[in-house]
Amino acid sequence: MRDIAGLLNLVINFLSLAIIASVVISWLRAFGMRVSYSHPVVRIIEETADLVLKPIRRAISTAGGGLDFSPFIAILLLQIARTLISKLF
Repeated sequence: MRDIAGLLNLVINFLSLAIIASVVISWLRAFGMRVSYSHPVVRIIEETADLVLKPIRRAISTAGGGLDFSPFIAILLLQIARTLISKLF
């Protein structure tokens, strides 16, 4: 059982880091840096983050001014899942 909890914790860490990296990449693009969509690392980061972010973005609308709260909500939900997993195992 501990192995399952460890694996789930690893997946949660990986998803959280991918979301944070995706946010940083979007900020870099917003400030005029050229970050290629076709770079393999960027593509993996964004596709991994989108696994979690797309359902949240569909469920909530964008706030005024184009603010996207889906990364915050996703990381919050992942941390709640981590807490529940730690209590179960």
